[in-house]
Amino acid sequence: MRNLKNWLVVVLLISTSIIFAQTKLTGKVVDETNQPLPGASVVVKGTKIGASSDFDGNFTLETSVASGALQVSFVGYETKSVTFKGNANLGTITLKFSSESLSEVVVVGQGVIDLVKDRKTPIAASTIRAIEIQTKLGNLEFPEILNTTPSVYATKTGGGYGDSRITVRGFNQSNTAVIFNGQPVNDMENGWVYWSNWQGLSDIASGVQIQRGLGASKLAVPSVGGTINIVTKSTEKEEGGTFSSTLGNDGYFKNVISYNSSVNENGWAASILLGKWNGDGYVDGTKGEGYTYLASIGYKPSDQHAFNLTFTGAAQYHNQRSTTLSIRDYQNFGGSDFRRFNADWGLLDGNEYNFRRNFYNKPVGTLNWDWNINEKLSLSTSLYGSWGRGGGTGSRGRNFGINPFNKDLTEAIADGNLPYRKADGTIDFDAVVANNRAGTPYAGTNSNYQGLIIGTNKNFSPNNTINENVAIRRASMNSHNWYGAISNLKYESGDWTFGGGIDLRAYTGYHYRVLNDLLGLDGYYSTGNQNLDGGVILTQTIKASPFNDTGLNSDKIDYYNVGEVNWKGFNGIIEYDDDEKLSTVLQVGLSNQSYKRIDYFDQPNNVESDTKKMSGGYVKGGANYNLNESHNVFFNAGYIERQPFFDAIFPGFANTINANAKNETITSAELGYRFKAGTTKINVNLYNTVWANRVVSRSYNDFFGPGLDGDGLFENIKQLHQGIEIEAYTKPFDKLKVNAMISIGNWRYKENANGTISEVGNPSNTSLTTLYLKDVKVGDAAQFTSNLGLDYSMFKNFNIDLSWRYAGNLYSDFSIIDTQFDTPINKGALKLPNYDLFDLGLGYKFNFINDKSLNLRLNVNNLFDTEYISEGSTSIFVGDASPAVNPSTTVSAYQGIDTRNNVWFGFGRTWNFSVRYNF
Repeated sequence: MRNLKNWLVVVLLISTSIIFAQTKLTGKVVDETNQPLPGASVVVKGTKIGASSDFDGNFTLETSVASGALQVSFVGYETKSVTFKGNANLGTITLKFSSESLSEVVVVGQGVIDLVKDRKTPIAASTIRAIEIQTKLGNLEFPEILNTTPSVYATKTGGGYGDSRITVRGFNQSNTAVIFNGQPVNDMENGWVYWSNWQGLSDIASGVQIQRGLGASKLAVPSVGGTINIVTKSTEKEEGGTFSSTLGNDGYFKNVISYNSSVNENGWAASILLGKWNGDGYVDGTKGEGYTYLASIGYKPSDQHAFNLTFTGAAQYHNQRSTTLSIRDYQNFGGSDFRRFNADWGLLDGNEYNFRRNFYNKPVGTLNWDWNINEKLSLSTSLYGSWGRGGGTGSRGRNFGINPFNKDLTEAIADGNLPYRKADGTIDFDAVVANNRAGTPYAGTNSNYQGLIIGTNKNFSPNNTINENVAIRRASMNSHNWYGAISNLKYESGDWTFGGGIDLRAYTGYHYRVLNDLLGLDGYYSTGNQNLDGGVILTQTIKASPFNDTGLNSDKIDYYNVGEVNWKGFNGIIEYDDDEKLSTVLQVGLSNQSYKRIDYFDQPNNVESDTKKMSGGYVKGGANYNLNESHNVFFNAGYIERQPFFDAIFPGFANTINANAKNETITSAELGYRFKAGTTKINVNLYNTVWANRVVSRSYNDFFGPGLDGDGLFENIKQLHQGIEIEAYTKPFDKLKVNAMISIGNWRYKENANGTISEVGNPSNTSLTTLYLKDVKVGDAAQFTSNLGLDYSMFKNFNIDLSWRYAGNLYSDFSIIDTQFDTPINKGALKLPNYDLFDLGLGYKFNFINDKSLNLRLNVNNLFDTEYISEGSTSIFVGDASPAVNPSTTVSAYQGIDTRNNVWFGFGRTWNFSVRYNF
């Protein structure tokens, strides 16, 4: 019996040791350039046991499983399976970049997201990973994260939250496609992108890939300069969440929380994200507040089908700086840090008040379905809708003592024309209200308004005592309903892939003006509706808030029109890829766009226009050849016929269709070379793009004689954009990473533009004319940019990064129909001063048990507080006699340019500090 007990004890001890034995696994996760991938997910296959790699890519994982496989994944890289048996150091695990997997999700509609694959797709592209967005963006504007990539120029313009803009290869946002999870974002009427509508992108983006030139998208989008492809978070596979808090300069504060449920045994998963930000703004009088929301539900019942429903948006309001300022305005009224000066704001009852406020909420709902029909055939479909509501406010009224007219603020105040401006240049809103209230009470025939103070914008002297010398704040609304469907079918057979798809869009834009703040008045007399016999007194106002009624069903003033744009697109693609040396692609696309305009106020005899239909399309293709494991070359070329924007179909805000409207043409060619060896990567691209067949119009007063005006039409505007781009990454030793880029552009008007002027009312009387544009430089973006970034890991979990950015050959923006181009001897666009900027970042990560971590990050942008001009909108050269100058004002030069020029100064030193907890 005693022996039996002893044997039982021995068996029990052995069993216990086996049951509780722990297998310890270690390793390091890197990318193809041997760069560590911090935060990579390492999970024991078939379990929820996992860990994350630290800042240097290292991980340690303990499991009771004696053998099996690890699933190693990271945002933007292919998941890799690594087998193990017993305790083991698995060494270095290298993950390959995968443009098809920017996010580790249940489904994101990969079949409709067109991303560049390294050493395969013949397109120049740069990718910004989620970790870079989360750590380095902070309180910068979202487009600014792309300033470190070639041929990109992003600025804050006036400086309000979300008022930024971006150019790619010298083309502005109307000519650069922005794609959101495979869906087009550019406004269907004017092609613009309003980044304030997407204020939460830094919180929900999994990655951004900017494709310069023709881009890889199959959609017939306006990718003249390039395509900005944004992939957002979706329903993630791993359970967990994050909480982050960011504090920044000028009262900036943001909190974001997110949680992922993981996938249950039935294939369901859910994710949610909520965020709130607010701040006073670097620019005076530009406070703002916003909310970010994202909810996503994924369902994968089998390997054949996967579904994902996502609903996201970013509601916000922010005060703006819109009134253009001359350099001497900043100097005269801005104080010690004149870059902050804003002419649109002041105090009302002791509180900040601004004539200019933007407010918008654009929720987007998307349903994605990926169907693997069989091993060779797959179908990916995305159904989406967005419902934008909001607009912007501004002043309205005949009180000319507030804002300058055809003068800068300096001269207007010196002339004594702005009595409602204080000595510091801000608006005295209390005085504006007092002036409004001092008006004569209404004594007209409408007894409902007897004794009330009624104002108007109408220039008349009525007997019914309606006051003209008033100012109110109106709201101009630009709401829309947008529905779309994208579906792509793909067939793979050996080295060949064949595909085809559709792109359907239905867009309705609502444009109208309503009352927002009567500023002491009791009502407003509107004559904006030409269907009425006379005017109407209105008292209803709407709030300048994204969550309130935006006035779609309320009283309107001044204008009310609707634009309808429908789109049918078809595309086809043929690809060849031998998986070793050669990959080629040929894409074609056709589209039909219809336009219709409805005007409820200004076209009483033509309320609803006819429908105009125009066809367009593209053909583009290229090839990539891998010379060996280190070298590859590629080329691409294409031709695009792009339909004109809505205003070109209906010029002059009328319902009459422009019979001369025609497609613009874009011709592009590019050569590229890529080198990759060890930890070094170098990309070189040369491009040539011609943007032609642009049509512009211009009015000529008294051209054919006194009172005989003319309408000019120029149909052959042509721009040439050429350049070279170099981008490099290397890791000279274990702790240092180096990123660098340089881009040199030559963007100019290719030739003079000939035009015809027709007499108004007598179109048979014509005259030929010329705009002398040949070799005039394209303005609004730096044609020479460079960047050098250093990232150094000083010790475990702590890093410091420093970047230097240079911008040169920056020219002022201008209109090509300016009168200066009527003569062959003109100075063209004003060249603005070059500038250098330095940014500093510090980061530290605390690792805890159970895959939890705490990340601290400090960013200091414009480290040395450099004073620089980021944009200009006039071209007044030193010594020019015009515009006229009040003798009491001073004209001087600032860094070699005339101080009468209107410019936007870039921000001085700013900072943000964030804490991010992953659980």
